[in-house]
Amino acid sequence: MQATLGVRWGASRAPIRVLFPQRLLARAEPLPTPAGAKTRWLHGGGGRGSSEGDEAAAYSDVPRPGRKWMRKPYVTPMKVLIRRAKEERQARRENPCRVLEHPPDNGLLVPHLVEVARSVHAARERLLDGLTRLMEGGDAIQVKRCRFCLEVHVGRVGHEIRTCEGRNSGARNSLHVWRTGTVRDVVGFPYCYHLFDRVVEPRVVHKEKYTVPRLPAILELCIQAGVDMERYPTKRRTRPVYSIEGRIVDFELDEAGTLPELPARTPLLPPVAPIAVSSASADTTNEQEEEITVPDLASRTLQSWLDMRSGAARLMKKYSVHTCGYCPEVQVGPKGHKVRMCKATKHQQRDGQHAWQEATMDDLVPPNYVWHVADPSDELPMANELKRYYGKAPAVVELCVQAGAPVPEAYWSMMRLDVVAPARDEYDLVA
Repeated sequence: MQATLGVRWGASRAPIRVLFPQRLLARAEPLPTPAGAKTRWLHGGGGRGSSEGDEAAAYSDVPRPGRKWMRKPYVTPMKVLIRRAKEERQARRENPCRVLEHPPDNGLLVPHLVEVARSVHAARERLLDGLTRLMEGGDAIQVKRCRFCLEVHVGRVGHEIRTCEGRNSGARNSLHVWRTGTVRDVVGFPYCYHLFDRVVEPRVVHKEKYTVPRLPAILELCIQAGVDMERYPTKRRTRPVYSIEGRIVDFELDEAGTLPELPARTPLLPPVAPIAVSSASADTTNEQEEEITVPDLASRTLQSWLDMRSGAARLMKKYSVHTCGYCPEVQVGPKGHKVRMCKATKHQQRDGQHAWQEATMDDLVPPNYVWHVADPSDELPMANELKRYYGKAPAVVELCVQAGAPVPEAYWSMMRLDVVAPARDEYDLVA
């Protein structure tokens, strides 16, 4: 006997739990997941059944690069920037002559960020030293770079994924031509102009293009936040500056009355104590050298990378960093420079000047995403037909993971650790 099911309009609709066929197969034969990984289910409706642990493990993927002729997205919405400009203009009209109270706009340092700047500078030194030692020696991690483009690959054999956009790439079917890479290919810091006085003289004009020294932008950020270096002197104030009708005026004079001359060129980083990298079964080395295994060195290097980025993010909340909206040029300071050196889209309309806007962490420290190699001991190159099954990660993270460091939780989904790529003769059989 068949029964009839009646549905009334206006009845309450409860959230429906949706299970796809792939989910049913996964329940029957669960796939191996990485240690500590969390499983998330899809819920329909309002999603009230999700737990706090699922929200913490948010999905993150490699950001898609924008079009070359399009401007980078603004970090702060344009309406907010316009409102801030109106408020500053109104405050300037009400009080034309005033003392700037909040650092670092008044020329003083932010006290609680001085130690953060020193830790970021020390983390950068440890990062460069660790990468150098991981890429040297008999058991070094090999890095490849394309001869015609900026593509980087971490592994013994370069991949065969057709993503080359360099010279004569059409004749090579967009295949890369690999050569041995260096530390600069793994992590590259964009350069900017050094500011001796970031408040009174915040801009570098075009005539000072070759007279003002350039240095890594993250190093300039640390110097402006409180790190003192003999090679790059900067002015430290004890009194705040004045703002008279929008112009910064400093009534604190130097003892000599003139600006100090730039010293002669000296090494940027002090010598680092040598570290002997050895395997777990190696003999003891000299007592003066610190012995450390390769996995421990990789973990320490990866932690230095994470500490440097987290500390730089804290500094960028107080100290302004600007980037060009069309090219990778970066300038640390209240304003961008006026050097006419932009060659990106619409540079003719701007007379070669940059279109400055607020920078992000990826502009200050580019992650340089590379393809993740699931099995570094495999001699077969990564196939172009299987690229949708491969994950990506920053070059520093990929190099340290191949050296034995644990994978950070933030890069689990990006590296696609729970995806098993089919064989080359099976990719056309997978839906």
